[in-house]
Amino acid sequence: MELAIIVPLLAAAVQSGTPILYATLGEIVTEKSGVLNLGVEGVMILGTLTAFVVALTTGSPVLAFVAAGVAGTLAAAIHGMVCLWFRGNQVVSGLALTILGTGLADYLGNAYVGRTAPGFSPVALPLLSEIPIVGPIFFNHDPLVYLTYGLPPLIWYGLMRTRPGLCLRAAGEYPAAATAAGLDVAAYRWFGILGGGFLMGLGGAYLSLSYTHLWTNNLTGGRGWIAVALVIFAFWRPGRAVFGAYLFGGIMALQLRLQASGTQLPSSLLLMLPYALTVIVLVLSSWRRGASEAPAALGVNMEPAD
Repeated sequence: MELAIIVPLLAAAVQSGTPILYATLGEIVTEKSGVLNLGVEGVMILGTLTAFVVALTTGSPVLAFVAAGVAGTLAAAIHGMVCLWFRGNQVVSGLALTILGTGLADYLGNAYVGRTAPGFSPVALPLLSEIPIVGPIFFNHDPLVYLTYGLPPLIWYGLMRTRPGLCLRAAGEYPAAATAAGLDVAAYRWFGILGGGFLMGLGGAYLSLSYTHLWTNNLTGGRGWIAVALVIFAFWRPGRAVFGAYLFGGIMALQLRLQASGTQLPSSLLLMLPYALTVIVLVLSSWRRGASEAPAALGVNMEPAD
């Protein structure tokens, strides 16, 4: 296969994988605190709609991007209230959040279907974009893609090398021991939930501000569920999440190009490819050592104080 075909496909993989990467990093932060959030899809779609409406109303993509993060934080706060205040089942709460988010976005977004809003456009980075092969793949995108290049190492450093990050991990691994050491486990879990929700909202914003510049129902298209699976695939490591997000982005880009080329394969089969890969990844990751890498107290609610 010629470079003229491979390079654009890899560049499209980076673009398609960017919203998944935002959401995956957000879920990693949340799960590291010991809280399982299966509502990523609902949080993302609310961020997508918020970004679109704010961009359409104000004409400012930057403000819309931040507003989407805030919307994701507020949506995640619902999950936090159920899990931390009322000690409800985290799986049920996450599923309910997905249903709530997708339903609310479809209802509120009906008036905007088919409309376009200002967003971010590709900006070639000087010198870097001129590097053969690497330049067109990584350095000819919009600013929201470039932002993801720094997020994984920043999150890794925050979780592994800073006191707040270590405390957050302690809340997810040994909450009883962390409490005995004087840490406010609930506060760190709140931080994980809200911080993760902010990143999920940013992932949703990318879809309406950079990927499509328009609104249509179900714009996230199951990317939130892919992000949940990628956390396991990445063994809860931000660095591996980058590879996983671009892998899934590449599959999405490939199936779109196959459809556009007029392939004889059924379109339903092509649309199934990313989700079939999700199932395969989950099986392989669990079969190896993925389950053992999860935070020890993941999904376990805190015991009420005496």
